[in-house]
Amino acid sequence: MNATVAETPVPPETLVPGGRARPAGEGVSWLGAGWRLFTRAALMWIIAMLILFVIYVLANFVPILGAIAMHVLNPVFGAGLMVACASLERGGEFELDHLFAGFRKNFGSLVIVGLVVALAELAILLAFLGIAGMGLLGGILTAANGEQVEQILQASVIPFLLGTLVALALMVPVFMAYWFAPALVVLHGMEPIAALRESFVACLRNILPSLVYGVLMLLLSIGVALTLGLGLLVWVPLFFTSTYAAYRDIFIGAPAAAPG
Repeated sequence: MNATVAETPVPPETLVPGGRARPAGEGVSWLGAGWRLFTRAALMWIIAMLILFVIYVLANFVPILGAIAMHVLNPVFGAGLMVACASLERGGEFELDHLFAGFRKNFGSLVIVGLVVALAELAILLAFLGIAGMGLLGGILTAANGEQVEQILQASVIPFLLGTLVALALMVPVFMAYWFAPALVVLHGMEPIAALRESFVACLRNILPSLVYGVLMLLLSIGVALTLGLGLLVWVPLFFTSTYAAYRDIFIGAPAAAPG
Protein backbone atom coordinates (compact mmCIF):
# COMPACT_ATOMS: atom_id res chain seq x y z
CA MET A 1 0.00 0.00 0.00
CA ASN A 2 2.74 2.43 1.00
CA ALA A 3 4.85 1.56 -2.01
CA THR A 4 1.83 2.12 -4.28
CA VAL A 5 1.33 5.63 -2.94
CA ALA A 6 4.99 6.45 -3.53
CA GLU A 7 5.02 5.03 -7.05
CA THR A 8 1.80 6.72 -8.22
CA PRO A 9 1.79 9.97 -6.24
CA VAL A 10 -1.01 11.81 -8.06
CA PRO A 11 -3.76 10.94 -10.51
CA PRO A 12 -3.20 12.16 -14.08
CA GLU A 13 -3.80 15.90 -14.38
CA THR A 14 -3.44 18.33 -17.23
CA LEU A 15 -0.59 20.78 -16.82
CA VAL A 16 -0.95 24.41 -17.89
CA PRO A 17 1.99 24.94 -20.32
CA GLY A 18 4.38 27.43 -18.75
CA GLY A 19 1.99 27.88 -15.85
CA ARG A 20 -0.71 30.48 -15.18
CA ALA A 21 0.11 34.07 -14.32
CA ARG A 22 -1.18 34.69 -10.80
CA PRO A 23 -1.79 37.97 -8.92
CA ALA A 24 0.74 39.25 -6.38
CA GLY A 25 -1.42 38.26 -3.41
CA GLU A 26 -1.07 34.59 -4.28
CA GLY A 27 2.38 34.69 -2.73
CA VAL A 28 0.61 34.97 0.63
CA SER A 29 -1.87 32.23 -0.30
CA TRP A 30 0.96 29.82 -1.12
CA LEU A 31 2.35 30.25 2.37
CA GLY A 32 -1.08 29.75 3.91
CA ALA A 33 -1.68 26.57 1.95
CA GLY A 34 1.84 25.40 2.77
CA TRP A 35 1.26 25.98 6.47
CA ARG A 36 -1.90 23.88 6.38
CA LEU A 37 -0.04 21.04 4.69
CA PHE A 38 2.70 21.27 7.32
CA THR A 39 0.31 21.19 10.29
CA ARG A 40 -1.39 18.03 8.97
CA ALA A 41 1.79 16.07 9.71
CA ALA A 42 4.03 18.44 11.67
CA LEU A 43 5.80 15.67 13.59
CA MET A 44 6.56 13.71 10.43
CA TRP A 45 7.93 16.82 8.73
CA ILE A 46 10.26 17.43 11.64
CA ILE A 47 11.38 13.79 11.70
CA ALA A 48 12.04 13.95 7.94
CA MET A 49 14.14 17.09 8.39
CA LEU A 50 16.19 15.42 11.12
CA ILE A 51 16.77 12.37 8.90
CA LEU A 52 17.90 14.60 6.03
CA PHE A 53 20.19 16.50 8.39
CA VAL A 54 21.85 13.26 9.52
CA ILE A 55 22.24 12.11 5.90
CA TYR A 56 23.86 15.41 4.90
CA VAL A 57 26.22 15.33 7.90
CA LEU A 58 27.28 11.74 7.19
CA ALA A 59 27.81 12.53 3.50
CA ASN A 60 30.15 15.37 4.38
CA PHE A 61 32.46 12.93 6.13
CA VAL A 62 33.54 12.06 2.60
CA PRO A 63 35.58 15.13 1.60
CA ILE A 64 34.39 16.99 -1.50
CA LEU A 65 32.72 13.96 -3.13
CA GLY A 66 30.14 13.68 -0.35
CA ALA A 67 29.14 17.32 -0.67
CA ILE A 68 28.96 17.06 -4.47
CA ALA A 69 26.84 13.89 -4.28
CA MET A 70 24.35 15.46 -1.89
CA HIS A 71 24.18 18.57 -4.03
CA VAL A 72 23.26 16.47 -7.06
CA LEU A 73 20.75 14.47 -4.99
CA ASN A 74 18.93 17.56 -3.70
CA PRO A 75 16.21 17.26 -6.39
CA VAL A 76 15.77 13.56 -5.53
CA PHE A 77 14.98 14.30 -1.90
CA GLY A 78 12.97 17.36 -2.90
CA ALA A 79 10.88 15.18 -5.20
CA GLY A 80 10.17 12.81 -2.33
CA LEU A 81 8.87 15.69 -0.26
CA MET A 82 6.62 16.70 -3.16
CA VAL A 83 5.20 13.16 -3.11
CA ALA A 84 4.56 13.57 0.63
CA CYS A 85 2.71 16.84 -0.04
CA ALA A 86 0.59 15.16 -2.71
CA SER A 87 -0.34 12.42 -0.27
CA LEU A 88 -1.31 14.92 2.43
CA GLU A 89 -3.37 16.92 -0.03
CA ARG A 90 -5.41 13.84 -0.90
CA GLY A 91 -6.09 13.18 2.77
CA GLY A 92 -3.38 10.52 3.11
CA GLU A 93 -0.43 10.29 5.46
CA PHE A 94 3.16 11.48 5.32
CA GLU A 95 5.17 8.28 5.53
CA LEU A 96 8.94 8.06 5.71
CA ASP A 97 8.76 5.97 2.55
CA HIS A 98 7.76 9.15 0.69
CA LEU A 99 11.06 10.81 1.53
CA PHE A 100 12.88 8.33 -0.72
CA ALA A 101 10.27 8.16 -3.51
CA GLY A 102 12.60 10.04 -5.86
CA PHE A 103 15.04 7.13 -5.73
CA ARG A 104 12.37 4.82 -7.16
CA LYS A 105 10.55 7.07 -9.62
CA ASN A 106 12.29 9.15 -12.31
CA PHE A 107 15.60 8.93 -10.45
CA GLY A 108 17.72 9.47 -13.57
CA SER A 109 15.81 12.56 -14.61
CA LEU A 110 16.02 14.03 -11.10
CA VAL A 111 19.78 13.44 -11.02
CA ILE A 112 20.12 15.21 -14.38
CA VAL A 113 18.27 18.19 -12.88
CA GLY A 114 20.74 18.16 -10.00
CA LEU A 115 23.71 17.94 -12.36
CA VAL A 116 22.50 20.82 -14.54
CA VAL A 117 21.94 23.03 -11.50
CA ALA A 118 25.30 22.03 -10.01
CA LEU A 119 27.11 22.88 -13.26
CA ALA A 120 25.31 26.23 -13.45
CA GLU A 121 26.33 27.01 -9.88
CA LEU A 122 29.91 25.98 -10.65
CA ALA A 123 29.95 28.41 -13.59
CA ILE A 124 28.64 31.16 -11.31
CA LEU A 125 31.33 30.35 -8.74
CA LEU A 126 34.01 30.58 -11.42
CA ALA A 127 32.59 33.94 -12.55
CA PHE A 128 32.73 35.17 -8.96
CA LEU A 129 36.30 33.98 -8.53
CA GLY A 130 37.28 35.59 -11.82
CA ILE A 131 35.89 38.99 -10.79
CA ALA A 132 37.09 38.82 -7.19
CA GLY A 133 40.43 37.49 -8.42
CA MET A 134 41.05 40.78 -10.20
CA GLY A 135 40.89 42.50 -6.82
CA LEU A 136 43.24 39.96 -5.30
CA LEU A 137 45.70 40.43 -8.16
CA GLY A 138 45.49 44.17 -7.67
CA GLY A 139 46.17 43.70 -3.98
CA ILE A 140 49.21 41.54 -4.71
CA LEU A 141 50.58 44.12 -7.15
CA THR A 142 49.97 46.85 -4.60
CA ALA A 143 51.78 44.83 -1.96
CA ALA A 144 54.69 44.41 -4.35
CA ASN A 145 54.97 48.19 -4.46
CA GLY A 146 55.30 48.37 -0.69
CA GLU A 147 51.82 49.65 0.11
CA GLN A 148 50.12 49.07 3.47
CA VAL A 149 47.56 46.37 4.30
CA GLU A 150 44.71 48.91 4.28
CA GLN A 151 45.47 49.86 0.71
CA ILE A 152 45.64 46.20 -0.30
CA LEU A 153 42.20 45.64 1.16
CA GLN A 154 40.85 48.71 -0.61
CA ALA A 155 42.11 47.33 -3.92
CA SER A 156 40.34 44.00 -3.26
CA VAL A 157 37.00 44.97 -1.72
CA ILE A 158 35.28 46.52 -4.76
CA PRO A 159 35.88 43.53 -7.11
CA PHE A 160 34.81 41.23 -4.27
CA LEU A 161 31.53 43.10 -3.81
CA LEU A 162 30.99 43.27 -7.57
CA GLY A 163 31.61 39.54 -7.89
CA THR A 164 29.12 38.88 -5.09
CA LEU A 165 26.44 41.00 -6.78
CA VAL A 166 27.02 39.31 -10.14
CA ALA A 167 26.84 35.85 -8.52
CA LEU A 168 23.60 36.68 -6.71
CA ALA A 169 22.07 38.07 -9.91
CA LEU A 170 23.00 34.91 -11.84
CA MET A 171 21.63 32.66 -9.09
CA VAL A 172 18.13 34.09 -9.52
CA PRO A 173 17.45 32.49 -12.95
CA VAL A 174 19.05 29.26 -11.74
CA PHE A 175 16.64 29.12 -8.80
CA MET A 176 13.74 30.01 -11.11
CA ALA A 177 14.58 27.05 -13.33
CA TYR A 178 14.97 24.71 -10.37
CA TRP A 179 12.04 25.71 -8.13
CA PHE A 180 9.29 23.56 -9.65
CA ALA A 181 11.47 21.12 -11.60
CA PRO A 182 11.50 18.25 -9.02
CA ALA A 183 7.69 18.36 -8.73
CA LEU A 184 7.23 18.38 -12.51
CA VAL A 185 9.61 15.43 -12.92
CA VAL A 186 8.36 13.17 -10.14
CA LEU A 187 4.64 13.97 -10.29
CA HIS A 188 4.28 14.20 -14.07
CA GLY A 189 7.25 12.35 -15.55
CA MET A 190 8.50 15.44 -17.36
CA GLU A 191 11.96 15.29 -18.94
CA PRO A 192 14.59 17.18 -16.90
CA ILE A 193 15.43 19.96 -19.38
CA ALA A 194 11.74 20.49 -20.14
CA ALA A 195 10.99 20.66 -16.41
CA LEU A 196 13.73 23.25 -15.87
CA ARG A 197 12.41 25.29 -18.79
CA GLU A 198 8.78 25.10 -17.62
CA SER A 199 9.78 26.11 -14.09
CA PHE A 200 11.73 29.12 -15.39
CA VAL A 201 8.87 30.28 -17.62
CA ALA A 202 6.35 29.86 -14.81
CA CYS A 203 8.49 31.93 -12.44
CA LEU A 204 8.95 34.58 -15.13
CA ARG A 205 5.18 34.81 -15.51
CA ASN A 206 4.79 35.08 -11.75
CA ILE A 207 7.46 37.58 -10.78
CA LEU A 208 5.18 39.60 -8.46
CA PRO A 209 3.72 36.73 -6.38
CA SER A 210 7.16 35.12 -6.28
CA LEU A 211 8.65 38.36 -4.92
CA VAL A 212 5.91 38.60 -2.27
CA TYR A 213 6.50 34.97 -1.35
CA GLY A 214 10.28 35.44 -1.22
CA VAL A 215 10.04 38.52 1.01
CA LEU A 216 7.73 36.70 3.43
CA MET A 217 10.04 33.68 3.59
CA LEU A 218 12.96 36.04 4.20
CA LEU A 219 11.08 37.67 7.08
CA LEU A 220 10.25 34.26 8.52
CA SER A 221 13.94 33.37 8.37
CA ILE A 222 14.50 36.02 11.06
CA GLY A 223 12.61 33.71 13.39
CA VAL A 224 15.07 30.96 12.48
CA ALA A 225 17.95 33.19 13.62
CA LEU A 226 16.13 34.08 16.84
CA THR A 227 15.67 30.39 17.67
CA LEU A 228 19.38 29.68 17.06
CA GLY A 229 18.55 27.59 14.03
CA LEU A 230 15.84 25.39 15.58
CA GLY A 231 13.28 27.23 13.49
CA LEU A 232 14.71 25.47 10.42
CA LEU A 233 12.68 22.44 11.47
CA VAL A 234 9.61 24.47 10.54
CA TRP A 235 11.01 26.89 7.95
CA VAL A 236 12.42 24.20 5.64
CA PRO A 237 9.23 22.07 5.61
CA LEU A 238 7.23 25.26 5.01
CA PHE A 239 9.41 26.01 1.99
CA PHE A 240 8.59 22.62 0.49
CA THR A 241 4.88 22.64 1.32
CA SER A 242 4.45 26.18 0.00
CA THR A 243 6.42 25.24 -3.12
CA TYR A 244 3.94 22.42 -3.66
CA ALA A 245 1.04 24.84 -3.14
CA ALA A 246 2.55 27.26 -5.68
CA TYR A 247 3.08 24.42 -8.19
CA ARG A 248 -0.58 23.39 -7.83
CA ASP A 249 -1.83 26.94 -8.23
CA ILE A 250 0.35 27.75 -11.23
CA PHE A 251 0.55 24.49 -13.17
CA ILE A 252 -2.64 22.64 -12.33
CA GLY A 253 -4.90 25.67 -12.29
CA ALA A 254 -6.11 24.96 -8.77
CA PRO A 255 -4.60 25.59 -5.32
CA ALA A 256 -3.65 22.75 -3.01
CA ALA A 257 -6.98 21.34 -1.91
CA ALA A 258 -7.95 20.67 1.66
CA PRO A 259 -9.18 17.10 2.13
CA GLY A 260 -12.74 16.78 3.35
